[in-house]
Amino acid sequence: MSEMIQKAAASFARFRIDWVMLGSAVVLVLFGLVTMNSFVGDDPYFARQVMWLCVSVATFFAASFIDWSFLKRTQVLVLLFGLMILLLSGLLLLGAEVKGAQSWIQFGSVSFQPTDFAKVLLILILAKYFSKRHIEIANIRHIIVSGVYAAILFFLVALQPDFGSAVIIALVWLGMTLVSGLSKRHLFTLIACGAVAFALLWSFGFKDYQKARIVSFIHPLSDVRGAGYNAYQSMVAVGSGEIWGKGIGYGTQSKLKFLPEYQTDFVFAAFAEEWGFAGVILFFAVFALLIWRIIANSWRGATNFEILYGLGLATLFMSHFLVNVGMNMGLLPVTGITLPFVSYGGSHLLTAFFALGILESHRRYMRDAHREETKNEFLGI
Repeated sequence: MSEMIQKAAASFARFRIDWVMLGSAVVLVLFGLVTMNSFVGDDPYFARQVMWLCVSVATFFAASFIDWSFLKRTQVLVLLFGLMILLLSGLLLLGAEVKGAQSWIQFGSVSFQPTDFAKVLLILILAKYFSKRHIEIANIRHIIVSGVYAAILFFLVALQPDFGSAVIIALVWLGMTLVSGLSKRHLFTLIACGAVAFALLWSFGFKDYQKARIVSFIHPLSDVRGAGYNAYQSMVAVGSGEIWGKGIGYGTQSKLKFLPEYQTDFVFAAFAEEWGFAGVILFFAVFALLIWRIIANSWRGATNFEILYGLGLATLFMSHFLVNVGMNMGLLPVTGITLPFVSYGGSHLLTAFFALGILESHRRYMRDAHREETKNEFLGI
């Protein structure tokens, strides 16, 4: 028996796949699937998400066996960035409108959201830019240039209008800038610029319903039947789960559909209602395990590019997680951000597993020759 286990372990090792990282991501998807399937028997979301899970896992393995080192080339990233700008600009004119935002490309009955891939592309661009300039990161010029890349995507997404995804783009840029060595003086400057940008968006960019969400966040009980309805029902669902939850399929807020968007934006509230505080702790532990494995894999990168890509990917998932959980618990405004791997949706699920596949590819094809040298350079020692 022990020999069989050893042979099985050896065969798994030959794949050079981080099975803990992949397994934790799949478990998060299963949490979402169980929650979706607990509402109504003929709910189509469950079957569709199972299909997207199979496609996404296959995409993960396919991406992990491809050598993505060509993404380090400036010409390739500039070309991809230009194509993304054209695609996002085209959405403003030709994109399918869903829930007030022109963020989707429609192929018959299948919809696709390019914004998800735009976030991963930004990580790749910033990883390339900072990997060559990390020693000079204190120079404000590099902060501005990197910020321009993010700002272009930010405003194209905000104009759809998809302010939630625009915020995630800003957080990814800020996170990767911080890990690259941003000084405190520049950090305060960025905060001031962010305040100015928010003021401009409030005056000229935000739609009325977006302003109403922010106002309802500041005064959550001022309009519980209007702008504050979603946030209020979400807080009720989270609180009613108590310690052990109401049981799978017995969430009254979700099953009776008092809780809107329970498959996407508010899936965490539906999960918390049925699984309770104990289930939420388990969910947090699995998500923390995923982030730990992403960071651990990134730290094994052969160059600064791989390290920064992994840290950027961890920043992306943590930003989605914090914003989504925060709005479900009434700590942040409702922004329409999905919960990574848990919320229903093919675009974000496919993108997430594809991004993890690129990370695994870095691990598979990394060159050990100069790994310690480049890490020391990144750390400045």
